[in-house]
Amino acid sequence: MFPGNFEYVRAGNLKEALTLLSGEDCKALAGGHSLIPLLKQRLAQPAKLVDISGLDELKGVTVEAGKARVGALTTHRELAASEALQGAAQVLSEAASKVGDPQVRNRGTLGGNIAHADPASDLPAVLLALDAEVSIVGPNGSRSTKADGFFSGLMDTDLAENEVISHVEFSSLGAGDASAYCKFEHPASGYAICGAAAVIRGSEVRLAFNGVAAVPFLASAVGDSLSGSDLSDAAIDSALSALEHDDPLSDLHASAEYRLHLAKVYGGRALRAARDRRG
Repeated sequence: MFPGNFEYVRAGNLKEALTLLSGEDCKALAGGHSLIPLLKQRLAQPAKLVDISGLDELKGVTVEAGKARVGALTTHRELAASEALQGAAQVLSEAASKVGDPQVRNRGTLGGNIAHADPASDLPAVLLALDAEVSIVGPNGSRSTKADGFFSGLMDTDLAENEVISHVEFSSLGAGDASAYCKFEHPASGYAICGAAAVIRGSEVRLAFNGVAAVPFLASAVGDSLSGSDLSDAAIDSALSALEHDDPLSDLHASAEYRLHLAKVYGGRALRAARDRRG
């Protein structure tokens, strides 16, 4: 299939990109792995595409003073390969290494992934588990929102039409902390039918899921039950046995009941992997 007609403009810097996006019916283009398929199916038909892929100011990983900052245009391959990030938040590098295939990982970006907000994407649940903040820039300046307020619906976020994600930020994991990401993926696409991100920070436990529901979600009751516990297999199994969701997805790939079953299985795997990594 072929996209409809559109004007293509390549932005030279962030200020120019925001000016271009302030027009009517514009879309930002980063890696393109989310947007281009929509264009080809004519599910998206913008009048103008603003290519922001060359903006170096939105790229890179920095870890300092207990904070990790990841630019929105950092590719999945760069996330997976970052030694600094593997120390600060192994769960993010691990999830990025499981995204799609090498072509997708070489072009797809963190910002594009979370802005698209596909329920089967890997990174949204990771940001929830890390309690990350998403930083956004637009014509009215900069603002930040917690990840749990950023994802608002099926392929819907808090991002306005004329805004772009600049970076995400979260507290680095320290000595004695650990994290892990596990997923049950569709064999053809690599998308998560169920993905589970676990973060253990001191005595606090956070567990988040993608692929299970239309919006990635934090399993707060599971985390509360396990925080301060010995994280034994019995404690993990007991906490996950009560895991529920009001509206799990059901489609030709997996029923709602099966997705909830997978959430308990892969949630357990992620929690055990994180626990065992604490040494």
